Amino acid sequence: MSKFPQSTRRQFLKGVAAAGAATVIIPSAHRAYGFQNATNRPVFATIGLRNQGWGITNKTTPYADFAALADVDANVLAENVSKLEKKQGKKPDAYVDYRKILDRKDIDAVMIATPDHWHTKIAVEAMYAGKDVYCEKPLTLTIAEGKLIEKVVKETGRVFQVGTMQRSESGQRFLQAVAMVNEGRIGKVQKVTCGINGMTGSPEIPVADVPGGLDWDMWLGPAEKVDYRALPEMRTGYGGGVPLYSNCHYSFRNWHEYSGGKLTDWGAHHVDIACWALGATDTGPSKVKPLEYELACEYKDGNPVVHDRYNVATKFKIQADMPNDVEMIITSEGDNGILFEGTDGRFFVNRGKIVGAPIEALKENPLPEGSIEKVYGGPVPANHSVNFIECMESRKQPISDVWSHNRMLEICHLSNIAMRLGRELNWDPEKREVIGDDQANTFLTRESRKGYETKLG
Repeated sequence: MSKFPQSTRRQFLKGVAAAGAATVIIPSAHRAYGFQNATNRPVFATIGLRNQGWGITNKTTPYADFAALADVDANVLAENVSKLEKKQGKKPDAYVDYRKILDRKDIDAVMIATPDHWHTKIAVEAMYAGKDVYCEKPLTLTIAEGKLIEKVVKETGRVFQVGTMQRSESGQRFLQAVAMVNEGRIGKVQKVTCGINGMTGSPEIPVADVPGGLDWDMWLGPAEKVDYRALPEMRTGYGGGVPLYSNCHYSFRNWHEYSGGKLTDWGAHHVDIACWALGATDTGPSKVKPLEYELACEYKDGNPVVHDRYNVATKFKIQADMPNDVEMIITSEGDNGILFEGTDGRFFVNRGKIVGAPIEALKENPLPEGSIEKVYGGPVPANHSVNFIECMESRKQPISDVWSHNRMLEICHLSNIAMRLGRELNWDPEKREVIGDDQANTFLTRESRKGYETKLG
């Protein structure tokens, strides 16, 4: 592996860290100044390029050089190679097979933005290949995958950032929310509600021809071999340019084979902040109860009985019993965001606002100086990628570490399992298993398709 040439890349990373220390008083637009000498910069590659893949690459280019990109869709790959070449002035190498990136010794870190069912395999193999890893949320498809990633991070000593960027970005609103709770501004927390939106189901989606340029077998990877399905209507807006209804691009989130619906999509963001504020980043719930829910198709014994339409939950209201008698509600209803309620008041936060009487009271009684930095563990950098790069130098784990992420994501995974089985689940947060329910425990892991098993060591 090509480590940062110690006299140059170390200076660069110290420069990034120093810029991070100035973030509180210097606008983030100035953070990239002084980091244009390529010999001082870490070398990155991105695996999985639609939407968020390009997003995390784009915001990292001021601080790193991208030597390579990989995607199983040749059209997506070519489009992003062209965009990146214009962005950084140098054409990255292009691969369909991500393993060619892992074989390269000049690449210091990989950013992973594939569909969820690929995350663990690529992340584990990247760490064993000596790469630091930035992986998009939700980190895993199953709870067992989270335990495996934790094991490999500890074994290899790699730096691993999860893409829950609300911890670093969104105008520091979520950091302020955590600080408000930590400083007792709503008294003892009694209830926290995470609004994460619902979704609509799909009509029957027929088998269709695989689009030109897409390696469908590779896209499926660890998942079961099935036919490609799509309807002609195209998606518009964010994630557009692909079929509105399919079992592939963008819509993969709506199939339990590849993701976990809104619970692991938006849930991975808001449940994360809620657990952080509650101080529950190293534990979990005692019970997860599905109060109300609708699944996109019929289920039997926890599995869909049809395979030609979406199968995740479309509407839901779930209760998780958290430590210190706090009730967590995860719902598809209401505003997207987090409502904190305590004995002395309540406030609401999302990516666009933080509101409520306790927030208004800050005009007369502001939070103590340094409260935000105390929550973050130091100066808040310009973005999530900068925190990752700083930690590549310090060899400390980033703000979105795998352990806290997996703990909160277990709530989201358990919520899906509870809805699939139609019953509440009692959870042992120390053993990390369902209590007295052998069937439910079978859903904590999933076997990979032959030929696509995760390579260990």
